[in-house]
Amino acid sequence: MELPPLGGGGLASTQAAIGLLGDVHLKVKVELGRTRMFVEDVLRLNSGSVLELDKPAGDPVDIYVNDRHIARGEVLVVNDNFCVRVSEIIRAEHPAE
Repeated sequence: MELPPLGGGGLASTQAAIGLLGDVHLKVKVELGRTRMFVEDVLRLNSGSVLELDKPAGDPVDIYVNDRHIARGEVLVVNDNFCVRVSEIIRAEHPAE
């Protein structure tokens, strides 16, 4: 029995493999900043409450895919909707094994 060689499929086989994953849903999250609060302060939150975050306005926001930090970006408004323009891709320190 003869098996085809492993790897070496080139760009076409890589693109085909990626194409198989094209309709997989991922959770994308954008984090504007963080804060710490006491329980009593959380219980007092209501409509109109303002939470002060640890990042100044205009600082890059963090972008997560499936809870993995993958990029940073800037917040924009397009057609009355908030958007994020990716400005930096974060290199993985430990690539998936």
